[in-house]
Amino acid sequence: MANIHVFLDNVSKRFGKFEAVKNLTLHVEEGSFVTLLGPSGCGKTTTLRMLAGFYDPDEGGIYFHGIPQQGIPPEKRETSIVFQEYALFPHMNVFENVSYGLRIRHINKKEVQMRTEETLEQVDLKGLEKRFPYELSGGQQQRVALARSIIMKPRILLMDEPLSNLDAKLRVTVRVEIKQLQSQLKITTIYVTHDQEEALVLSDKIVVMNEGKLRQEGTASDLYSKPADPWIANFVGTANLIEAEVKEISEKGISIRIGNHDLVLGKEAIEKNGLKVEQGSWVLLMIRPEWVLVGKTSGAMSGIDCSLSGTVLTQAYVGSYVRYWIKINGMKSHFIADDYQSRINGILSGEILIGLKSTDIYILPQS
Repeated sequence: MANIHVFLDNVSKRFGKFEAVKNLTLHVEEGSFVTLLGPSGCGKTTTLRMLAGFYDPDEGGIYFHGIPQQGIPPEKRETSIVFQEYALFPHMNVFENVSYGLRIRHINKKEVQMRTEETLEQVDLKGLEKRFPYELSGGQQQRVALARSIIMKPRILLMDEPLSNLDAKLRVTVRVEIKQLQSQLKITTIYVTHDQEEALVLSDKIVVMNEGKLRQEGTASDLYSKPADPWIANFVGTANLIEAEVKEISEKGISIRIGNHDLVLGKEAIEKNGLKVEQGSWVLLMIRPEWVLVGKTSGAMSGIDCSLSGTVLTQAYVGSYVRYWIKINGMKSHFIADDYQSRINGILSGEILIGLKSTDIYILPQS
């Protein structure tokens, strides 16, 4: 079994009558990057604060390398936390902000100088030692906050939405820097965000939470390609969720009806998630927008198993692809399709075909 660094054993936390975290059990491997992902109020920040020692759980236990943390104050835990608000001291320059934790512990000046210089170089802030926070960009301030945490050489790094104050382009740059630094230092990292793309890019494991409960955990690929339920499918990325009636099951595959369309899918469409599908039942198909092909004729779409016809309602040019919103005959909801060829071959309009592959259709339980 992998070396488990952090273990939450059936942890619950209440504030009055409100149960913020409910029976959460979680294993975090040493040196891994784990993200707690969920909407506001789902319990992810409360979980992080329990790990840091700001709150004790009402039930259950928290263990670091098997050692219970109940009653151990934040300053005596092997954790360091980077908050959403960087909380830099405005009257201190970069060097003083980063070295503050060492100085208040009365580390000798030579070691403070050496460790601060080393840490500033790790986060690419060398040469900015004498600047004050107001003289730094948002990304540089974020790196100062990160440096102030890692200089203490924590065994566990906790990060609470650290990129939420940055603009979209800078967030992309800084999250790559965070992942590279974490991989280099091999610090066990638990990261909180509500940004799905951020979680997918950064994480070795993602823990999806909602209403205080763990809904699903796994790799980015698992959560995106094999969500446990429709809520996960919609929360982690964009998904077309389509009700379909199972008309017939045979050796060749499964015959289904979507709206006014009868389609035959290969057996792999019902075998890959292990669900039991019966003739006459209704199932929920999940199809990601980029898993389809679009065109005016099926002949232009190689390798498809079946197709749906519809009408383009609107489209949006997104740079690397064109996103279409399509009305399928007999379907109440619109179908979303992302096409990477339209930017080369021209944007489509009017009547259109959506090409589907059995391997790119995932059947979910109705819920």
